[in-house]
Amino acid sequence: MRAALIIQNWYRGYKARLKARQHYALTIFQSIEYADEQGQMQLSTFFSFMLENYTHIHKEELELRNQSLESEQDMRDRWDYVDSIDVPDSYNGPRLQFPLTCTDIDLLLEAFKEQQILHAHYVLEVLFETKKVLKQMPNFTHIQTSPSKEVTICGDLHGKLDDLFLIFYKNGLPSERNPYVFNGDFVDRGKNSIEILMILCVSFLVYPNDLHLNRGNHEDFMMNLRYGFTKEILHKYKLHGKRILQILEEFYAWLPIGTIVDNEILVIHGGISETTDLNLLHRVERNKMKSVLIPPTETNRDHDTDSKHNKVGVTFNAHGRIKTNGSPTEHLTKHEWEQIIDILWSDPRGKNGCFPNTCRGGGCYFGPDVTSKILNKYQLKMLIRSHECKPEGYEICHDGKVVTIFSASNYYEEGSNRGAYIKLCSGTTPRFFQYQVTKATCFQPLRQRVDTMENSAIKILRERVISRKSDLTRAFQLQDHRKSGKLSVSQWAFCMENILGLNLPWRSLSSNLVNIDQNGNVEYMSSFQNIRIEKPVQEAHSTLVETLYRYRSDLEIIFNAIDTDHSGLISMEEFRAMWKLFSSHYNVHIDDSQVNKLANIMDLNKDGSIDFNEFLKAFYVVHRYEDLMKPDVPNLG
Repeated sequence: MRAALIIQNWYRGYKARLKARQHYALTIFQSIEYADEQGQMQLSTFFSFMLENYTHIHKEELELRNQSLESEQDMRDRWDYVDSIDVPDSYNGPRLQFPLTCTDIDLLLEAFKEQQILHAHYVLEVLFETKKVLKQMPNFTHIQTSPSKEVTICGDLHGKLDDLFLIFYKNGLPSERNPYVFNGDFVDRGKNSIEILMILCVSFLVYPNDLHLNRGNHEDFMMNLRYGFTKEILHKYKLHGKRILQILEEFYAWLPIGTIVDNEILVIHGGISETTDLNLLHRVERNKMKSVLIPPTETNRDHDTDSKHNKVGVTFNAHGRIKTNGSPTEHLTKHEWEQIIDILWSDPRGKNGCFPNTCRGGGCYFGPDVTSKILNKYQLKMLIRSHECKPEGYEICHDGKVVTIFSASNYYEEGSNRGAYIKLCSGTTPRFFQYQVTKATCFQPLRQRVDTMENSAIKILRERVISRKSDLTRAFQLQDHRKSGKLSVSQWAFCMENILGLNLPWRSLSSNLVNIDQNGNVEYMSSFQNIRIEKPVQEAHSTLVETLYRYRSDLEIIFNAIDTDHSGLISMEEFRAMWKLFSSHYNVHIDDSQVNKLANIMDLNKDGSIDFNEFLKAFYVVHRYEDLMKPDVPNLG
């Protein structure tokens, strides 16, 4: 008996240590994900800044034109977007027959399981027809359940097609007797976003009263530019990809922003704030929200009081190109925009009150008191939302009044989390169903899954660290009064958080990131061991290389915004002007001469222009593979 108790206690301790390591790895993944989203929100403020300044610098060169949705009439012209594209006899993928039936759903599922690509003609026709139906729908879909007709709520899928296959396998295909609500973030990150979108849209067209689509914060062309869906479309549809992106922008804008089940359960993607006004949200013209990342200009903020003036605003189209817009009546007011931002971006927290969502950079954190206030105000009992990865696929908080549901398993790494969905029926407790997609013949043991997660988390964290090497080194040296090359763990942790701002448990992570001597002091330069940023040219200054690497995603979007002829090239003059604005807005302190020198070197054929996509790809991180794979790498915690 005593031996059994000893083994039991040892195993409990072992399991607890594994769970702690898993928790730390998930914390790293989530902190970096939210920091990236914060960067994307910051980028939206730069666009306004750029439009106010760039046109003065390059007024004669910057062609403000309507590229994507410049003509609403063109967007509605079926010929331009569907009928003008023929499907050749040689095409051997799925052929859809309109009006669609459940047979087309089966056809599509089987084709995508075989990794076939749906022809662009059908993609455009599906999007065109779906948009036509969505335009007739209210902002909030109201649905009713019964004991014989439960509804299934699914959270983020993020392009993970195997998860959708598994949900349908376990729970059945959508039908009149098996309704679904998909709560946003169908696209981005995963590699099969267009396939998921096509399955959902085709199912919606077959069962428009029984499959419901809510908009998420990633149903947004600006998010797609950073998080992969735009590249996926252009890669899979090289000839007609731009047309697909064009209609997607309009499609996103017509997606409903929420669902209300049995008049008592609110289903929205993100959350609420203390000022959430469901009455306003029911009547807001949602199609005016082209991108939540493009805030209303001052013109539009003054729209309510200054509507007599025919001022013209400027935003970006589906490719991130600059385009002009019409009068302010085409835009939401600042208050309407903030209301939609809150329901798409907010997260619940245990602390009472409503606070700015500093991690994501958009929306708010809302506490249990805010939940009770809003639910009571509108005679609701529960809020179901998605937007956050949870280890078990779902989480219940705020005294059972808020449920988070997340349906993309293995979101960060193989084994990182389960996916889940909820089944609801009036008068009964919600039922949760969990799953985890695995390609292995048998499920990996917990230790193996944690090891994989941990190595991946530490790898991406090291990439963050090396991108701030110069800043961190200065911070370390300021703390190192004795010039010993060593700091206490607390001093090292302070520097890491102060520079990186990731809100991580640095003391606990220290054993994975640095060398610690026998006295418990950190050899701080070991923070950068086994990793470096590859320089495209040796003459490049380290600080400049780190900055370009750190902001490479932002710069790619910005450069695409001014590439008005889609050439993939940017002139040296444009490059310098954009860098000047960028460094000014982002408070980047780098001598312009360094940038000019590097740009001249990267102008390989000396024609006065740079292939900026290739330019940015030249800055990448190199890991010492053999060091990462050593079996004696210390574990988190």
